[in-house]
Amino acid sequence: MRRLCWLGSRRRMSSSLESYNSREQHLVSLLEACNTMRDLGQAHGRVIRTGFDQHVFVVARVLTFCAVSDQNIDSMDYAISVFDRIRLPDAFIWNTMIRGLARARRPRDAFLFFRRMRHRGKAPDSFTFSFLIKLCRNAAIGAQLHGCVLRHGLQSHAFVRNTLIHMYGMLGDMSNARWMFEEMPGVDVDTVSWNSLIDGYVHCGEYREALRMFLRMQRSGFGPDEATVVVTLSACSELGALDFGRWVHSRLSSDMLRDFISVSNSLIDMYAKCGAIDRARDVFEGMKERRNVVSWNSMILGLAMHGYADQALTLFNRMRDASPDGITFLGVLCACAHGGLVDEGRRHMESMTRDYGIKPTVRHYGCVVDLLGRAGLVREAYELIKGMPVEGNAVVWRTLLAACRVHGDLQLGERVQTHLQELEEHSSDYVLLSHMYAGRGRWNEVFRLREAMQGRGVQKPEPGNSLINTLPKQ
Repeated sequence: MRRLCWLGSRRRMSSSLESYNSREQHLVSLLEACNTMRDLGQAHGRVIRTGFDQHVFVVARVLTFCAVSDQNIDSMDYAISVFDRIRLPDAFIWNTMIRGLARARRPRDAFLFFRRMRHRGKAPDSFTFSFLIKLCRNAAIGAQLHGCVLRHGLQSHAFVRNTLIHMYGMLGDMSNARWMFEEMPGVDVDTVSWNSLIDGYVHCGEYREALRMFLRMQRSGFGPDEATVVVTLSACSELGALDFGRWVHSRLSSDMLRDFISVSNSLIDMYAKCGAIDRARDVFEGMKERRNVVSWNSMILGLAMHGYADQALTLFNRMRDASPDGITFLGVLCACAHGGLVDEGRRHMESMTRDYGIKPTVRHYGCVVDLLGRAGLVREAYELIKGMPVEGNAVVWRTLLAACRVHGDLQLGERVQTHLQELEEHSSDYVLLSHMYAGRGRWNEVFRLREAMQGRGVQKPEPGNSLINTLPKQ
């Protein structure tokens, strides 16, 4: 009799456990099927009603949805309200919250959660630090995080070290980034390690060193991936290293060119900035239906900067179905400026707001000022700057000052120089105005400007020099 009772009790327990597991699986499936925050709210209500609100595996699915959601900017506020009701959050839940706050660009809240995590006695792991290190934009905080990594014995974790290399690069501390890279055991160095180092050099403007690291990566037996190629080509663009860029292009497989649109876009940008506009056009036309708005923008800007105004505008007319953005109109307005198409430029400036809902920035107004200045309409350009809904920066005023010099409007040039002095001191402003005085034979004013430059400690820029002989050898 006792055996029968025991068997019956065991069957009931087994049945109850199966029922519990079934409900758990059902709730997880329900949460994974959510597409909006409204869906999540309804599913979470079901979780609470069935008593699973403290079940970390189920609640973690709620928080994960919030952490990766693009549906609502307030999704992390909802996540915080859910988290605060969990009595015993595990490490995965803590990391999910930090990850979500980092993704929502709420660094302060992410670091506050990290502090709460430590106060609650939960030890951070490699994932915790990877999320936090990516957020770091301050050298002092970066050093503290690095110290925490060392104290928790995670310095040998390859993923953490790669993230630290990237952090130091973004902070402009390439000596520490390079030291961390060189200290990594050979077996831990991977493509991400190389990419982090190369990207850091590009970010710091050390483009030649970036190319040297790319060559060293090749010699070490590591093949470049999409990220490697994109950042290396950007270094070529900044240096004007056309031959090096061509060599990189020649080593790319057809699969990489076909599968990664960012690589083709970077090639267009590199060729255009290095003066090989025909090669840029070949890459662009070879993309056929794979182009995105970046592809169109790179080609339009390239054509505009090389003076092919009509071709740039023709290309713009071809891309209307690709949803032009603010960068597109920078290229269009630049093309109008280089082509002397004043009416066309005015029309596009009006069209971008009226037809596309794009709010002009100071860079768009700067292009129009350049357009009007090249056409000799310096007074109109001056009134445009004064009436802009955004505050004009030094670049815009300097563009107008250069136009005043070209067209000999000394009176307006003096007024523009006054505005520039209120914004920043730069030698080119004095040089431009000095040339205008010299052109009128007003040598006393020329000497006065030179004395003013010396008194204010403004130095003439050093002459440019060639980078041809300083590029790394292939």
